[in-house]
Amino acid sequence: MSAAVSINTSAVDIDSKDAVARRTRKMGIIMMMTAYLFFSMLDSSAKWLGHDLPPLETAWARYAGASLIALAMVNPFKQRNVMKTSAFGLQLVRSIALFISTLANFLALRHLQLSQTVSIAFSLPLIVALLAGPMLGEWVGPRRLAAIGVGFLGILVVTRPGLGGFQPAMLFCFVATMCGALYNIWTRQLASRDSWQTTLTYSSLLGTVILTATLPFWWVWPHGALEWAVMILPGFAGAVGHYFIIEAHRRAPAAVLAPFVYTQIVWMVAIGYVVFGDVPSLWTLGGGAIVISSGLYLWYRERVVKVAPTLTKLTA
Repeated sequence: MSAAVSINTSAVDIDSKDAVARRTRKMGIIMMMTAYLFFSMLDSSAKWLGHDLPPLETAWARYAGASLIALAMVNPFKQRNVMKTSAFGLQLVRSIALFISTLANFLALRHLQLSQTVSIAFSLPLIVALLAGPMLGEWVGPRRLAAIGVGFLGILVVTRPGLGGFQPAMLFCFVATMCGALYNIWTRQLASRDSWQTTLTYSSLLGTVILTATLPFWWVWPHGALEWAVMILPGFAGAVGHYFIIEAHRRAPAAVLAPFVYTQIVWMVAIGYVVFGDVPSLWTLGGGAIVISSGLYLWYRERVVKVAPTLTKLTA
């Protein structure tokens, strides 16, 4: 009798743990989607400010806010070695890539709809997958290579070169995405060489130093309290977004969270319509859907490729 009670109690405990794990994963997914809501707020505030202020000023507000938050997280007076790096050149080029990506994105946002910029930006995982071969030795197979090709066809649907859909500002999107891909790859290379505190400090301070030094040459005084308030939003939204991403990964595996990156297009379309009155074209939505589908297939194939060797070992 006592043995039966013990078994039933164990089963209840297992069910309880499973229920807690499911709730934790759901919370992680919600946090991931919330993170990309804040990233969408970052881009939309930069676009709104771009109507009156230079992109350099918006980028300065973004970097200054990020630097203040980075200094709050990493106190250089207590952690005196935070600027010490074993790969100074790599830290420098990575920070420059982030700087160019941020500035190019803000330039693109002045002229394009939010839905257009995010649809092109979704090609970033495709570019990372291509560059990971020569730069990291992580070569993709023929199926993933085909998916990358389909994804780039989706970009052609969004931009429609030669069919009247291409706008020069889209070039800024491509520059931002390419630099963002390099930034991601160099971040992965630095992960095993420097602490996250060192990498965060370099990426935050470089842009702040460059933009602050040139501030007198392009500064335009914001018009009224509203613009001053909105200038705080890029740095704040970026910091909160990254916080939610960190917390999401504490609650759910990266493989579970990865597909929810693409919920950003929902936020961007909604904010674009409410704030700017932008209605995305069918070309943008269709091309974006192709890019997202290819990105999801890449994610799926990567999981299959990683799981296959494990299964082989277990059945050997």
